[in-house]
Amino acid sequence: MRQAGRDLLNFCSNDYLGFASDPRLLDALRSAAGVGAPASRLITGHLEEHEATERLLASLVRLPEALLFTSGFAANLGTIPALVGPDDVVFSDALNHASLIDGCRLSRARVEVYPHGDLEALEQALRARRGAGNALIVSDAVFSMDGDVADVAALRGLADIHDAWLMVDEAHGLGVFGPQGAGVCAAAGVQPDVLVGTLGKSFGASGAFVAGAPALRAWLINRARSFVFSTAYPAALLPVLRAAASLVEAADDRRRRVLEHAERIRREARGLGYEVPEGESPIIPVLVGSNERAIELGRALEERGVLVVGIRPPTVPRGTARLRITPMATHTDTDVDHLLEALAAIRSPA
Repeated sequence: MRQAGRDLLNFCSNDYLGFASDPRLLDALRSAAGVGAPASRLITGHLEEHEATERLLASLVRLPEALLFTSGFAANLGTIPALVGPDDVVFSDALNHASLIDGCRLSRARVEVYPHGDLEALEQALRARRGAGNALIVSDAVFSMDGDVADVAALRGLADIHDAWLMVDEAHGLGVFGPQGAGVCAAAGVQPDVLVGTLGKSFGASGAFVAGAPALRAWLINRARSFVFSTAYPAALLPVLRAAASLVEAADDRRRRVLEHAERIRREARGLGYEVPEGESPIIPVLVGSNERAIELGRALEERGVLVVGIRPPTVPRGTARLRITPMATHTDTDVDHLLEALAAIRSPA
């Protein structure tokens, strides 16, 4: 990409499959019958194309129905308060995305935050649940800053045992994992009660959807405030989403390629002496600790033609500032060589 007049290798994008600039999506954009939408979908903003796109997205994630939102943040902010309220309880992983955290807060439900990935702690919290209200377990499928993958099968089991709903945000899993890119849940053979899919990452487009049972879609149409009170998803991007869904389904080679890049970068960065946690997703955190060091390393990489942004609190916990490296399927082996050579150069004394 070009930044400040320089061409840089972008290793901090969420465009995992490299479709954001694909000419086939640009062709789909040119075929659009309109640009925006005249109102919310409950007034005059609804198009038959919305429903056609939603059916396609639901089919991709192997769930009955789906509903489009303008962003992943809007999807989570609208869905959680529509499902639970003051008499209910939400069990939320400590490293969930900010949109899930804010959705929990807005719901006014009691929120039990369990330590990241600690299924034993979650089970204890579920056992201690009091009252007759609803219970909702909320988790990312792939955690956006650590890159680790949730044990969705275990979460589904706990939800079933303790009569709770399971909501999984597949923002960083959709397109990368599972059969035809259907996500982490599909890869594990798990059907969540609520699945959130983001369309601005592997799809290379914009927006999000919530998928589940027909009753869930009907409920959200009437109760999710970020859907009811928002202008409808833009008409211009509907054919783009349908084209992107077809590309994602057929992208096994790209999925394999990006995961191979990620495995190599993890292995060789550790060999250079960097602290890189275990993981299997394209999100590779290189932990450096201090904010100043993260900024310094990011600038040093940029000087060597590589764009990797330092991530600092409050995005990550204090003391865990990092470089967040994310390869794309469109990177070549030579591009990865360049990244690793740059990491070696800034690790070694000048």
